[in-house]
Amino acid sequence: MGELTEKVKGNVNEAAGELKQKSDNPETRAEGREQETKGKAQQFKGEVEGKLGNDV
Repeated sequence: MGELTEKVKGNVNEAAGELKQKSDNPETRAEGREQETKGKAQQFKGEVEGKLGNDV
């Protein structure tokens, strides 16, 4: 179950980060890049958990 949860969280963070990067505010754009990176890391964690059978 952790695999699916991490992948969903990752997708949400990536999407929110992409939206923030379209802002006119440089601080918000930077925040968006960070959030997108966090989302990618969460998706990767979900993939690893899936391959290891959630033993992580």
